[in-house]
Amino acid sequence: MSPPFSARIQLLILWTLGILIGLVGRAALALGGPKFASRTTQPVTEPLLLLSGVRLAKLIRQRKVKCIDVVQAYIKRIKDVNPMINGIVKYRFEAAKKEAHAVDQRLAEKQEDEATLEKKWPFLGVPLTVKESFQLQGMPNSSGLMSRRDAISKTDAAVVALLKEAGAIPLGITNCSELCMWYESSNKIYGRSNNPYDLRHIVGGSSGGEGCTVAAACSVIGVGSDIGGSIRMPAFFNGIFGHKPSPGVVSNEGQFPVAGGAQEQSQCTGPMCRYAEDLTPMLRVMAGSGIKKLKLDANVHLKDIKFYWMEHDGGSFLMSKVDQDLILAQRKVVAHLETILGASVQHVKLKKMKYSLQLWITMMSAKGHDGKEPVKFVDLLGDHGKPVNPLWELIKWCLGLSVYTIPSIGLALLEEKLKYNNEKYKKFKAVEESLHKELVEMLSDDGVFLYPSHPTVAPKHHVPLTRPFNFAYTGIFNVLGLPVTQCPLGLNAEGLPLGIQVVAGPFNDHLTIAVAQYFEKTFGGWVCPGKFQ
Repeated sequence: MSPPFSARIQLLILWTLGILIGLVGRAALALGGPKFASRTTQPVTEPLLLLSGVRLAKLIRQRKVKCIDVVQAYIKRIKDVNPMINGIVKYRFEAAKKEAHAVDQRLAEKQEDEATLEKKWPFLGVPLTVKESFQLQGMPNSSGLMSRRDAISKTDAAVVALLKEAGAIPLGITNCSELCMWYESSNKIYGRSNNPYDLRHIVGGSSGGEGCTVAAACSVIGVGSDIGGSIRMPAFFNGIFGHKPSPGVVSNEGQFPVAGGAQEQSQCTGPMCRYAEDLTPMLRVMAGSGIKKLKLDANVHLKDIKFYWMEHDGGSFLMSKVDQDLILAQRKVVAHLETILGASVQHVKLKKMKYSLQLWITMMSAKGHDGKEPVKFVDLLGDHGKPVNPLWELIKWCLGLSVYTIPSIGLALLEEKLKYNNEKYKKFKAVEESLHKELVEMLSDDGVFLYPSHPTVAPKHHVPLTRPFNFAYTGIFNVLGLPVTQCPLGLNAEGLPLGIQVVAGPFNDHLTIAVAQYFEKTFGGWVCPGKFQ
């Protein structure tokens, strides 16, 4: 069940090149790059920035806080902090202030009761940021691709429109990896984003700009997308909450690039936030009519949930070993669930999890239900214009002349080599179906699975090039089509976020979110960057 020999040789060459680039990048980072007085962003001092989205909306509806004051507080924080993290890549401050004044004026003129206001606008006046790959009217929509640097959205993506209708006020758009296909958010248009807990470390990808922006208190709620962990990895690395919904619940309409083939079912749009109490209200709004597929109104009794856990993927040689810090954090959770909550907790060994990467590759190259082939990544790089020659771009990159990033060039070089022949595709498809059946039967409608978010805490910049396949810890759940909530679990000794994935059976998103809310109360949730420095 391994790639052909020639593909393995090319994979080894590219991996070796990645290691060399990673080492050179780390050396360059140590010797140069932007210099800041602190390795972390400064702590929050404005109380308005420490309230959840739903609490801010309530205060605004009750006319206890003016919307313009909230928006101004966030704008000030962004101006203070964003130069360090480079999370927001395009501001819309003037438009946001006008929208905030309009909210205050409406509340002053019309005396609608709070219940009516909450039903109409559950996020009235709440600051919002949006991943740049989503359309936000009047804002760039390049996904970090140089050939699209002048692309301006003429309309809003479906979820953006729904959140704006719910009263949210966008402050700007956030950085992503080139074409949303790498787990470090860096591209040739906007540059690289930095982790607010340690600027030398990555923010994750592809929704990394969103992750660090929310974590640094430059926004309170945000929009991300996820086809291999692009919500959950940034949420983990930046110590916030992120939810990958069950497939088909939230619309993906209005994003670039557009998923094709089996990718359409595996790509999910979901909420990212600092406070777990915002997850359900955000999901209600973002899902629109798709909310009928979920059971968000169901009462969840934590003691009645069956918890299953697994500390690593079973030993795939392509992935890093799981950090001891993360194993200890998971065991702390398990011990609490057993001894304090008194819940049913079972350690499991799902042997097929070690094929996570292979199953993700199988999904990415599979045809859709309609027989449609997925769009080739190399064609996306060319934006369906002039063909791109990845080998030539690699040579140009070595000379500093390519307009593409090295992860994108590497993926374009390898995508055909890693594609399985028909025989191996059938084998891995059978493994996927078997693993899906095993997990769904285990979880049923009353179980959740606790699984590492990533083998390591947020690595330093460039290090992902030496560990390109670690994303499979999140990507496997895109393949299996299961809902997952990423939950923060405090910081390690170096001040970097710890966390865990909470997985449930299909359309049981209410279980993972309920567990996330419990973990927040029990283990503290989001920790303000710089607080303990």
